[in-house]
Amino acid sequence: MRGDTLVDANLRLVLPLVTVALVRRFGDLTGCEDAVQDAALEAVVAWERNGMPDDPRAWLFAVARRRYIDAVRSESAQRRREQRDAVLATRETSPTSIDDSLAMLALCCHPAVPVDGQIALTLRIVCGLTTADIAGAFYSSEAAMARRITRAKRAIDDAGRAFPAASELADRADAVRTTLYVMFAEGHAPHRSEAAVHHEVVSEAIRLTRMLRAALPDDPQTCALLALMLLAAARGPARSTVDGVAVALPDQDRSAWDAAMIAEGRRLAAEALAARPLTSLAIQAAIQAVHVAASTAADTDWQQILALYDALLLRDASPAVRLGRAVAVGMARGPLAGLAELSLLSEDARVAHDPRLLATRAGLLEQSGATDQAASAYAEAARMTTNAAERRWLDERARRARRTREEPR
Repeated sequence: MRGDTLVDANLRLVLPLVTVALVRRFGDLTGCEDAVQDAALEAVVAWERNGMPDDPRAWLFAVARRRYIDAVRSESAQRRREQRDAVLATRETSPTSIDDSLAMLALCCHPAVPVDGQIALTLRIVCGLTTADIAGAFYSSEAAMARRITRAKRAIDDAGRAFPAASELADRADAVRTTLYVMFAEGHAPHRSEAAVHHEVVSEAIRLTRMLRAALPDDPQTCALLALMLLAAARGPARSTVDGVAVALPDQDRSAWDAAMIAEGRRLAAEALAARPLTSLAIQAAIQAVHVAASTAADTDWQQILALYDALLLRDASPAVRLGRAVAVGMARGPLAGLAELSLLSEDARVAHDPRLLATRAGLLEQSGATDQAASAYAEAARMTTNAAERRWLDERARRARRTREEPR
């Protein structure tokens, strides 16, 4: 989507539901998803010109259904046309209930599709993110991500496109959890957006994870994932100003955090942490629990957070984990130690120019007193970021660092 207007927000909410409905109606994942995207483009023009329809989901379903049927009828190959005609002869179907989105998620996590393709396809179809959004989340190019999504859709179509039975969900649980994790992360800290948080994406990820936990109540991994999401999402109301400027964790109004979500998240995090074997998700949930336990930023137990990151690093050495650990090192041992950690991470080509790494470096430089370098690093991060809320925050920090530099000593 092009931004976070009312039209965009409504499209993001209903597109996954319409896609599920169309796939249930016709069974053709690739063709249905293409028809829904065509309908979305039509909606952007029509809704902004004529206003929102009373039932956006029904409007989109009707347009997408028509687009799909038109595409089927225009097929030149007789064999293809005959196969599709048989599908078109099936009974009428209304837009699906919202609960079918978990079934669609499980379908996207088909074992015939590689894990990275499962995640990308789910973000596209279930979450409604653009290919550019997904590429940013994967540190990939948009063209490469488009090819990955196309291959995933074809693999599922070739495998039969059947929605999985409830008994199959446990077999796909690892893939489903991984996909939900990435879905939440992209909503919680979107790469391309006007806003600091995509609240509807975060809410949908939590809703689906609750459904997965209800289906697999004895699974500690799903318990940990839900805890992680709740504890991070509880901070959502404080993560931006009314003017749309991102607010860093130390500066957030903690009274605005969602106390009920924190209480539930801490209870689930303790349950997950007590399970064995200890998992990456349980450790990440524990890190979030330590953050929300502090009544002020100064009260944060950074030594405990660093110890948890050390344990996490043994299980997951991804750039995101290493970046989080570098922040913890800087807070627990001083900014120079944190900068030393970042210098090692900067050798990873995937994140060497990532704006979040640059912003972390800028913060540590500012703490160390190197305000000239900090101002330059903030400005560079602002140029690199594709999130407008983060850019506004980074620009303000760059200005602040310059003012500090110019003040008489």
